[in-house]
Amino acid sequence: MGSSITYADSGVDIQKANQLVDRIKDIAKSTPRTGVMGEIGGFGGLYSLNLSNVPNPVLVSSTDGVGTKLKIAFMMDKHDTIGIDLVAMCVNDIIVQGAKPIFFLDYLAMAALNNDVAEKVIKGIAEGCTQSGCALIGGETAEMPGMYHEGEYDLSGFSVGIVDNDKIIDGSYIKNGHKLIGLASSGIHSNGFSLVRKVFFDKCKYEVTTKLEDLDTTLGEELLKPTIIYVPTILSLLRDLPIHGLVHITGGGIDENVIRVIPKACKAIVHRDSWEVPPIFDILQKQGQVPDHEMHRTFNNGIGMVIIVPDNAAQDVMDRLAAMNEKAYLIGEVEARKKDEEQTQWV
Repeated sequence: MGSSITYADSGVDIQKANQLVDRIKDIAKSTPRTGVMGEIGGFGGLYSLNLSNVPNPVLVSSTDGVGTKLKIAFMMDKHDTIGIDLVAMCVNDIIVQGAKPIFFLDYLAMAALNNDVAEKVIKGIAEGCTQSGCALIGGETAEMPGMYHEGEYDLSGFSVGIVDNDKIIDGSYIKNGHKLIGLASSGIHSNGFSLVRKVFFDKCKYEVTTKLEDLDTTLGEELLKPTIIYVPTILSLLRDLPIHGLVHITGGGIDENVIRVIPKACKAIVHRDSWEVPPIFDILQKQGQVPDHEMHRTFNNGIGMVIIVPDNAAQDVMDRLAAMNEKAYLIGEVEARKKDEEQTQWV
């Protein structure tokens, strides 16, 4: 018989994993803890629901990842903001139905645990949870030798929110004459990065340290700007303004996401020059010779969230957003649609 082989010999370090759990416990404690029972380290996360103000509670859940934006984090060896993106991709999908996020769990997988990198990632997740007002109650950190390249990892998340059944936003009140209000994005957010990398790094041969005209940062810093978490803004609007539709602009862009909430008998008219498009999109389109329709269906192009409101409430909503120092634009309206017309029309 040869010498014995341990789990550590195969590339999995249980002691290092236990040390990471101890670090995560303190990070998790920094996120909102109302309703949380116990701490990180159990088999499941426990959360006690307070339903005193929710007569007919409905749970809303969402799961997502960050996609190949992770590649930018690897290239820059910068891992402290990618967790914000992860939370944003989940909680922004919850808030569009009127639900307040209450807790979040993450999944982080590496070929070999690097506790310093993992801690930075999870601190970003905790920051995202704090911004959205939800608790980090658990997750999974996996060490998987042979599955990932050295220095790389995969990241996904899962969030749950709650809304009263009578307050679910499903677009059913949207009708002709409603206005579209766009909330500005911070940039590309977390969609379309396979095309982004194809243009900038494969075609143009740029580096993350490249400085381009019209950008006030390096290319890598621009691309790694975190996705905006719109939860606090939307919750403020929902308290006393008639919000009839909300759309998180992710993959599919405005073209394919707005039509998910407006009635089939309606169309969305989008005014293409009604908002300020961040320079990164113009640079990307010109350098990659990307057609307009491809830009519209792949990227947010400067609008990260669309709010659909009655015409007579549009100004009140715009005024509230201005008071919160939110950059917002009146970008279009809802009109009647003929049978064979496209549901999204740019003018």
